[in-house]
Amino acid sequence: MNSELFAALEALEKEKGISKSYMLQRIEAALISAYKRELGGAVNVRVAINEQKKEIKMYQQLEIVDVVKDPLTQISLEDAKKYSKRSVIGGICEIEMKPKNFRRLSAQTAKQVIIQGIREEERKLIRAEYENKREEIVTALVTKVDAADGSVVVDTGTSEAVLTRAEQIPGEVLKVGDRIKVYISEVRNESRGPIVVLSRTHPNLVKRLFELEIPEIADGVVIIKGICREAGSRTKLAVYSRDENVDPVGACIGNHGTRIATICDELNGEKIDIIEYSDDPAQYIASALSPANVKEVYIDGERSAKVFVDADQLSLAIGKEGQNARLAARLTGYKIDIKSYN
Repeated sequence: MNSELFAALEALEKEKGISKSYMLQRIEAALISAYKRELGGAVNVRVAINEQKKEIKMYQQLEIVDVVKDPLTQISLEDAKKYSKRSVIGGICEIEMKPKNFRRLSAQTAKQVIIQGIREEERKLIRAEYENKREEIVTALVTKVDAADGSVVVDTGTSEAVLTRAEQIPGEVLKVGDRIKVYISEVRNESRGPIVVLSRTHPNLVKRLFELEIPEIADGVVIIKGICREAGSRTKLAVYSRDENVDPVGACIGNHGTRIATICDELNGEKIDIIEYSDDPAQYIASALSPANVKEVYIDGERSAKVFVDADQLSLAIGKEGQNARLAARLTGYKIDIKSYN
């Protein structure tokens, strides 16, 4: 068993990066614990590991006494001298343990420690990989749909994780075999392993999609200055160009709307308003209320504005259930009061 054990530990070190010396320490502690349980809690044992000879030996340690009261922890001087002529009262006599169940118990214990070590290392690697992907998007394959709570299990390429119903786009119906983009919003460390929070409702999912799909954004020519979203319904995205020759809105929409169509398809048909950012608050607010045509904007407070539109534009500016005005306010950071001309 010893040679096989050392070979297994060497393979584990090469394949998983788990230190052989660390695993041997774990095995030593586990063997001591296992034998104490088997022989009695008071018994003292020592494990001797020789990496060169690839062998593990175990010794029961007994106190040398005049009168033996506990044979599990004590030994007479006469009996101790059978093992070592240098034995003295008060000293320790070590007896190599060779019970029939030594190989069985040590092999079983070593196997359990190795399995646990592999699991811990795998959890560690998974956690590190997800940490590297935190606040990024990955393509995931839907592998299971829970009809009871609406959650789905997805394979992210690193491991399987759960996309809860609350983090799915409203109205979206996911099926086994679907490939979807998910945003890794959080990675929590738990004793059972990393808990990964996936989302398709997070505003940064849209932001990352634009960074993937729009070369000008990926190159840093076009900058995303702000984003707000009501998942499944509408997103407003403010963009700015560092190059006066590049139209930031046109770059995001693409020829015949092809670029933005790809992103909208990924978001289950969600509407996206692309707005040109401006340092002028009045101009920025007017653009944020797109698709409504704004006539005038008055900044009447530190973060407050009055907006005037033609009567036929009022409902468009406010939007269904106030959504357009609400998103524009969140995007610009201004409280917006919309009025129509009489």
